[in-house]
Amino acid sequence: MRNLVEAAKSILGIDLSKDVLSALLVYETELLSLNEHVNLTAIRDAEGVRIKHFLDSLTILKAWERTRPPERLIDVGTGAGFPGLVLKLVWPSTQVTLVESVGKKADFCRHIVTQLGLEHVTVISERAEVVGQDPAHRHTYDLAVARAVARMPILMEYLLPLVHRNGKVMAMKGETAPAETHTATQAIHLLGGKLHKLVHLELPGVAEERFIVVVDKVARTPEGYPRRPGIPAKSPIL
Repeated sequence: MRNLVEAAKSILGIDLSKDVLSALLVYETELLSLNEHVNLTAIRDAEGVRIKHFLDSLTILKAWERTRPPERLIDVGTGAGFPGLVLKLVWPSTQVTLVESVGKKADFCRHIVTQLGLEHVTVISERAEVVGQDPAHRHTYDLAVARAVARMPILMEYLLPLVHRNGKVMAMKGETAPAETHTATQAIHLLGGKLHKLVHLELPGVAEERFIVVVDKVARTPEGYPRRPGIPAKSPIL
């Protein structure tokens, strides 16, 4: 874990506590073990998990400019729990909702929540479009995040309906982020958002550039969005 500790300090300016590191070690062990039988992630080595999953998830902290953690966070398309569950470890008071439509990945997230004894974590096996129209989740969250889920115009339709005014959306992207963000200008405006900034990041040993696209929620999302499951991907707002 030394490389993770050093990178978190040098890149993000944070010190990971012994409790957080202990929890991450359990997480890593469970992920690598179950990944031998169930395809949860393409990354199958400990160092890769620590940098490309754990450290990458923690980069959200660099983009979160507020002094207090979000009270409510939703992670759409969380996969094996990234970044949502890692953020829960460093923001223990935050209520976290994980959305994952693939059953085996959602089950793994529930397994980790149980293994680590985490409280106030909800795992939903559902499509993002359905969750975005659910009154229990719509216009509810302080922060909505997603990593490598869809192109920006589609992703904005998944995420912006979930956050309240003054909330934030953060899309974790690779080197195509600037171009993708440009194509999402209309979607961001229509759905009640305003582009705040792009945070540029480099992870040790990872050649591809990383970006976090930060969008502020400045107005309520119109009632017709998100559209029915599958429609945002088939016909993005352009």
